[in-house]
Amino acid sequence: MTSAPLSLQLYSVRDAIAADLPSALQQVAATGLRNVELYDFVGRSDEYAELLPQHGLRAPSAHAHLLGEDSAAIFAAAGRLGIATVIDPHIDESRWTTREDVEAIADELSALVAPATDAGLTIGYHNHWFEFADLDGVTAFEVFADRLAPEVVLEVDTYWAQVGGTDAAALLGRLGSRVRFLHVKDGPATRDTAEQLPAGQGTIDIPAVLAAAPDALRVIEFDDYSGNVFDGVRQSIRYLTGRGESL
Repeated sequence: MTSAPLSLQLYSVRDAIAADLPSALQQVAATGLRNVELYDFVGRSDEYAELLPQHGLRAPSAHAHLLGEDSAAIFAAAGRLGIATVIDPHIDESRWTTREDVEAIADELSALVAPATDAGLTIGYHNHWFEFADLDGVTAFEVFADRLAPEVVLEVDTYWAQVGGTDAAALLGRLGSRVRFLHVKDGPATRDTAEQLPAGQGTIDIPAVLAAAPDALRVIEFDDYSGNVFDGVRQSIRYLTGRGESL
């Protein structure tokens, strides 16, 4: 299996960021990670532009709501920070219940390919559990993926796919090279985010997930964590590097 570098979705350490951004980034860098995935970055782009290189960090990807937002401002901030891929992290659950709505979402995202390309960026989408509703024998997420412009990449949250009733590794096999990023997390595969665990400590078949998308950037994430989240991140790093993944 090809080794792909690890990253961290900074939403995992949002409390530390809210309290003291420089200290939070210092703690992230101390784990040995060099890649991070930003969230809510547009309003703090000045700070990130200074602090990321200061701590030896880079952000190949970032989350930002794209539909109905000022995409020009988002793309400008992303370009300034060296972000290559901007990923929409959530489109309202109510829009994933009919084929017509799902195809409309795909068309709306696809319409942003041209301005993103003009800005030197790629755009993508990140799933939760509700995108895996059954639409006549096919998951809504796969209807969505089939409709999307081929330039739009996918970030599969493997935990939420499993919560949604879909075998994450099998899904990755079906989606193939469209998947450029993985959210790697573990736990009992329930909607209770407080039950999430470091990679390798829950019910998700992490080795199968990694093998199914060997070239996708692995993004560690905790939606919530009952202990010290930086310790949880370190435990995930130890597990993943122990399986041959690289920092």
